[in-house]
Amino acid sequence: MPELQLLDMGKLFRNSIVSLLKAFSHLPFGVLYVISDILYAIVFHVVGYRKKVVYTNLRNSFPEKSEQEIDQIARKFYHHLCDMGLESIKLHSMSDEELDKRLIVKGLDQTEKYFKQRKSMILLGMHYNNWEWSASLQRMASHQLLMIYNPVRNNLEMERFILDMRERFGGLSVPVHKSARSAIQFDQTDRPGCLWLAADQTPFQRTKFWTMFLNQETPFFSGPEKIAYKTNQPVFFHHTQKLARGKYQVNLIELFAEPAKEKPEDILMAYIDQMEKVIQETPEYWLWSHRRWKHKRSPNVPLTERTPKK
Repeated sequence: MPELQLLDMGKLFRNSIVSLLKAFSHLPFGVLYVISDILYAIVFHVVGYRKKVVYTNLRNSFPEKSEQEIDQIARKFYHHLCDMGLESIKLHSMSDEELDKRLIVKGLDQTEKYFKQRKSMILLGMHYNNWEWSASLQRMASHQLLMIYNPVRNNLEMERFILDMRERFGGLSVPVHKSARSAIQFDQTDRPGCLWLAADQTPFQRTKFWTMFLNQETPFFSGPEKIAYKTNQPVFFHHTQKLARGKYQVNLIELFAEPAKEKPEDILMAYIDQMEKVIQETPEYWLWSHRRWKHKRSPNVPLTERTPKK
């Protein structure tokens, strides 16, 4: 009985948090940004949320930068992280009209071209700027948006809140272990699909694909290139630019029209090149609090060389 009581209390607490987040989503942006400024002071100065991870990642990625420059990037990152967290919650109740004022999308003409040809596609994104608002792309895109996600552990209430928020525009959330199957299935239906996944996350330690990224040996999931090579679906890069506070532009950039004609590793390398360029230009908007380099390459795993940029 005590264990059952604890479980009920835990579920009640999680449901209360979700209810609070839903209420927060109805606050005006002006109020949210005041809260964000206060939250930044707490997260950065008081709590110091993952400061060691953030500063270590930045120093290793930009060895040419001074400590003062690293500190400036870190502070901007934390301020943006607080903004993005509240902006993501806001998506739960944002109207189409409000989204149209705050989110511009470029490149839909290219994706529509493939839809008319009844071709599914693959969209490789990253944890950069406000990626959550891109769930609303389904309002404008003809492809069925298939949003790949990692299930939330031991918190079904929070996972349901996040999935409901993302799927309210018509997109479908797909667990990461079903991504390849979904890409193939939707390629065989009347409505082509768009497999959207963030390929910058840390894979399992046993991964076989390692290359240099931001001056460090870095592992990557090889799944995206395998799916693209097997299905021959056009591959696009998803890049979100920050125009102003609470205003973004999504750029859909074609990488490969026929990936099956390329070397499999070239598909992933093209994505890595694009991602590195974006991060180097404005580093404060990438998710530096993620433990991206927690694994070390085994001596028996080769390091795939990057082709020099022309």
